[in-house]
Formats: sequence, C-alpha cells, structure tokens
Amino acid sequence: MGLFDGYNIATSGMSAQRTRINVVSANIANAQTTHGLDGGPYKKQNVVFQEILVEKQKELDSKNNPSNINSIKSEFSNKDDLLINKPIGVGIKEIIDAKNTPILRYEPEHPDANKDGYVAYPDINPVIEMTDLMEAMRSYEANLSSFQTQKSMDTKVIDILKS
Repeated sequence: MGLFDGYNIATSGMSAQRTRINVVSANIANAQTTHGLDGGPYKKQNVVFQEILVEKQKELDSKNNPSNINSIKSEFSNKDDLLINKPIGVGIKEIIDAKNTPILRYEPEHPDANKDGYVAYPDINPVIEMTDLMEAMRSYEANLSSFQTQKSMDTKVIDILKS
C-alpha cells in the first residue's frame, strides 16, 4: 500500500457520495415535477458505483499519456500479478433513470392534465429518498473520518521521525 492510497480511497468515496447526495437531492426537489425536458414527468435517477482498480487506473493513465505504456507493462511483472486487481477507490459508473411508471392523479384543472383529466407525477417516495440521503451523508462522513485518521497517523509518524 502506498503512502497516499488511504487518502485516495477516502477522497474517491467522498466524491462518489457527494454525487449521490446531489442526485438524491434532485429527486426530492423534483418529486412533484409534472413536466420535464422530455415533456413527461421527472424521472427519478439512481447512481451506480464501481470500484476503481489499479489496472483500470493504469489504463486511464496510459490513454492520457501513451508514452507510459511500456513502463506500465514492465511495472506489472509476474510477481506483481496480485496487485493488478487491487481496489484503489470508488467511482461513478453511471447515473441511470429509474424505470418506475408515473403515478396518475385526477386533476382536470392542472395544465399538464391529459384529455381524461389525469396528471402524471413521478413515482418518488420522499421517505425512501430521505433515507438514501441520510445513508449517503453518513457514508460521506465515514470517508471523511477515514481521511482524518490517515492524516493523524501520518502526522504521528512524522513526529516520531523528527525525534
């Protein structure tokens, strides 16, 4: 494990959870939105996470700087095969629209009512969204605590090395 791996893992987790907090907040804010960009009701969104592996990070680095390809191949010799799939963080794979069908309410005076007087509302349960929001906030706080613990350990090591 490298010197900064703990920091990288914690910050990638905080970044992923911050994205999740933003998406869940948008879901809550648009729970009553009947007219979105596509003309229908707002579509609830969900965040899909993925782990970032050493191998994937090296691929990304090689795409950004192709001259590193040979050094990457030599870096992963047979003795280092165990490190190829080592997780080094979490990232956002994609943000997907939920497949929930809209909830129809009879409101003939509403401007978005169909010819039968029904308005399509997004199928968003505020209780579930608030639970997701609290979970994302707690996960963010856990990653922050991990970052601060890593910082505290590194500070103590530096203090020991000074004396």
